[in-house]
Amino acid sequence: MQPLEAARAHLAKAREFLVAADVELSGELYSAATSNAVLAGINAKDAICLRITGRTGKTDNHSAAVSELAKAGNAGKNLETTFRRLLGVKTASQYQAGPVSPADARRAVDWATRMVDTADDVVRT
Repeated sequence: MQPLEAARAHLAKAREFLVAADVELSGELYSAATSNAVLAGINAKDAICLRITGRTGKTDNHSAAVSELAKAGNAGKNLETTFRRLLGVKTASQYQAGPVSPADARRAVDWATRMVDTADDVVRT
């Protein structure tokens, strides 16, 4: 798959996860909403990196993923803090026994929305 085609595919997945996060948030399923927001952000990062640099890494190392995004032009650099925050709620939403708070879930969905909107702008240009 060529980088632009792969970027478009990741953007489509990012949108799908973001829609799911919005639905779950409105259904008060806060951990699920947060988890899907994280997945939306990760796919948005991949779309941005593929479009700007022609590649993206696949790693569980969050700091490496944030660094990769930060090196993807102005769009990536502008999302560095947002992505770091979003990855910071991944463990709470996916691995810990306790629930995610409504406020944390709303913040995660907002961060993911920002990332997906930026990825949409980047991939379309």
